[in-house]
Amino acid sequence: MLKRKPLDFKKSIRASGLDIYSPIEVGDANLWIPTPHIETLLNKALKGLNLGELPVRTRSKVVKIAICEALGYPAPKSFKRTKPRFFGQQLDTYAQKSRNLQIWNEQLSPARRYAIIQISAENRVLKVKVVNGYALGLLDKTGKITTKYQAALEVRAASHELVSTQDATLLLPHVHASAGFDKAVSPVNDPVSGKLLPIQEVYKRLSTLVGQTFADPGKDQERNRGAALHKLICQYLGYSRYEDTGQFPDIRHQLLEVKLQTSPTIDLGLVLPSSEERLDISQLGDVHPRHCDTRYAMFFAKTDGRQVTLTHLFVTTGADFFKRFRRFEGKGINGKIQIPLPQEFFST
Repeated sequence: MLKRKPLDFKKSIRASGLDIYSPIEVGDANLWIPTPHIETLLNKALKGLNLGELPVRTRSKVVKIAICEALGYPAPKSFKRTKPRFFGQQLDTYAQKSRNLQIWNEQLSPARRYAIIQISAENRVLKVKVVNGYALGLLDKTGKITTKYQAALEVRAASHELVSTQDATLLLPHVHASAGFDKAVSPVNDPVSGKLLPIQEVYKRLSTLVGQTFADPGKDQERNRGAALHKLICQYLGYSRYEDTGQFPDIRHQLLEVKLQTSPTIDLGLVLPSSEERLDISQLGDVHPRHCDTRYAMFFAKTDGRQVTLTHLFVTTGADFFKRFRRFEGKGINGKIQIPLPQEFFST
């Protein structure tokens, strides 16, 4: 089956006769537009759009009409106050002149997509970045998002633990122990049937990383620490290059989420590993993977400030996650979430 391009999805939407409020099954092979494709379509249609001195409400409507056209939908005469606004694609939009993103009266949803539209001082659209709620949750360094999940990591005597001896049943027809990838394959591509390594093979390939060290970029550089580990994992799994889009799971091609722990508190963000909600990815063969089908590779490490040493490895499915790691109970929901977008947000 040929890989569908962004315009293929736009044409399918246009031919379907659906409007932006018509529900679409997450991962539908013809109508659910993958997140990277939404970003491509929106940038092609919106970049350079001149919003002039339009009032805020008029500007918002102009942008939403442009988004309808970009995705292949007819623009309604008036837009309903649905959550999210583009209900069928589970897409919300935010036009930003500043880097202070504000979300009112609702929590972030891991499966929802958020189109963040960068507006210049001259009121022109510069760029559109589309991320899911999980990726946005990772950007909150203020602790203002109170719906994040956490768990406790208890280190035991064994340095290697394969918590789940088998993948989720629905993944089994799509795994292959000797799956290989050519140089063109990116670790952030959507998974492909027959190219998923079994969880036992993931465990085997990553086990040799225990005991290895890498330079510590500093205690306030958790993202760079994680990136260093992420690069090693891509290499040991057999990829010729490293890429990271900040989306969940980290290595989408293997349905693998990567975690580096130097403390016993595991931050899970907005994703409950045992959730049966569908992932924001295309279908895998004839099935759609869920959060609980995701595989987790978690390393515990120690640092002396100069070198990080990997001391323990845990590999588990999301479904089995809380069989090994104790969940902390969550708290309430904030009325307003404020997320300071990093300087490089629109450039990555």
